[in-house]
Amino acid sequence: MAPETSELSSLADMLEQLTRRITDMAETTLRDRDEGRAKELFAIERSLFGAHRRIIRLLTQHR
Repeated sequence: MAPETSELSSLADMLEQLTRRITDMAETTLRDRDEGRAKELFAIERSLFGAHRRIIRLLTQHR
């Protein structure tokens, strides 16, 4: 595995973990009826998921 591939794979894993944590926070915040904050957290979740998806796409294109 090339160093860049290894680094990208590691970053993809970290993004996946961060996305899960943000999702958990967003769902808890929504249950607590803080809809404004939940909305922002879900927007962050979408951005992180998109970044993860793009890294995975980059990794699969270079195999």
